[in-house]
Amino acid sequence: MTRNPASTSDSGFFGTSAYGGEGWSQRLQDHQDELGSIWSPYRLDSEWQTLKAVLLHCPGSELDASVDPDAVQMLAPLDRIRAAAQHDALAEAYRQNGVEVHYVDPSETAKPNQMFCADLFFMTAEGAILARPASTVRAGEERWIARRLADLGVPLLRSLTGKATFEGADAMWLDPMTVILGRGPRTNAEGVRQIGDALADIGVEAIVVDMPYGTMHLMGMLRFPDRGLAVAWPRRTPHAAVEALQEREYRIIWLPDENVGYLYRSLNFVTLGPGRILMPEGHEVVQRLYEANGIDCTTLPMDELAKAAGAVGCLTGVLCRERG
Repeated sequence: MTRNPASTSDSGFFGTSAYGGEGWSQRLQDHQDELGSIWSPYRLDSEWQTLKAVLLHCPGSELDASVDPDAVQMLAPLDRIRAAAQHDALAEAYRQNGVEVHYVDPSETAKPNQMFCADLFFMTAEGAILARPASTVRAGEERWIARRLADLGVPLLRSLTGKATFEGADAMWLDPMTVILGRGPRTNAEGVRQIGDALADIGVEAIVVDMPYGTMHLMGMLRFPDRGLAVAWPRRTPHAAVEALQEREYRIIWLPDENVGYLYRSLNFVTLGPGRILMPEGHEVVQRLYEANGIDCTTLPMDELAKAAGAVGCLTGVLCRERG
């Protein structure tokens, strides 16, 4: 018989399903068990397994602000039509490699750097850790990432509080139980502490390394194209990072001694799968080095987008890779 709430006294609630009585159904599955049912199956615990899904933002009118590049922390003014065309080519390259492509799609005019999705979250095997960008120019970009991740059914494990700052390009997986985390201008000490706590809650160790002064992200000096294989920037990769790689028997490919811009852009790649990367075109010296080490390279024009101080890796928020 259906109860009439208006005629039910407080004492009459006892024993109803709403108060834990007959008909109550207890939630018994843990969080991991619900990934793929209640929550999206998107997970990440490596940098090299086959790429399955990414999050992107195609730039638009917000790039008009690059007319004053220093004001928006870019290197030069961008042609937004050409930049959007290069971004479309990036998305199509992912689709051609069987990768799901999702877009942030803010409901208002985006901030000029919104396209650099790698900075705005960090995926784990149990959900996403939301970034808190260090620059006032980028403050608030994480709101749109949070909304889109929620729409996709990705659990948000942690958002930062207080004066903590953290950008996703400062964190990478060394193995399924270990993340290397760079402390520097984009991720401060309090950010390191809070991210370390969030990782510890899911049984993952954080190895913290200090970034060289004058650098941007850990991603800009260390990448992983395959199992047990790292590419690193000589004289910039933190000593503690190299020690962590050596302890895990990584083989390290050291980039050639070239100018800073050339090295940075050639390292700004995304691993499509074991031994396969997507990288900016026009870096033949480094591309030959990669290929000599058994890495298959697909290249894309990135020269317009690179004027904003980023390329393939910075533009790509990795949502999911296959698990080994």
